[in-house]
Amino acid sequence: MILLKVVTYEDKPFVMKDLAASLQLSPGEITFGLERCKNSGLIDANKQNVQKLSLFEFLVHGLKYVFPVQQGKKARGIPTAYSASPVKDQIVTGKDDLVIWPYSKGNSRGYSIVPLYKTIPEVVLKDKKLYELLAIVECLRLGRRREVEIAIEELKKRLDV
Repeated sequence: MILLKVVTYEDKPFVMKDLAASLQLSPGEITFGLERCKNSGLIDANKQNVQKLSLFEFLVHGLKYVFPVQQGKKARGIPTAYSASPVKDQIVTGKDDLVIWPYSKGNSRGYSIVPLYKTIPEVVLKDKKLYELLAIVECLRLGRRREVEIAIEELKKRLDV
């Protein structure tokens, strides 16, 4: 989530406290997360520039193994994965196939999945670019072959890889 937010800055410098506030995380969580990403080769040594190709490879090939989807019951929430833009604009799904992040103030009902981080449902309501990136990532974790193929193409566009 942290690196996807950094990607939305489009290579502009950022301040850690602003990044923390925008993601509703503590500055310590941001520092620890970026340090782990640096050690994994996903961000440069200055912790300012995302290694986009490495991030792309991790998201496409590794994320679903590190953070497997935890499906829940029908609930109220915010659409995600193939139920949210940009993937939903390219496929046809039934009303009963809606996938959501659970969120009590959400305006949709569907099958819930646990988000990568608990603050995501609230954060994405204020950040369209991050919402689209996270919905794409959820498609990679949850989707069937066609949805994953669409998600990969959308991710390539947004990461410019």
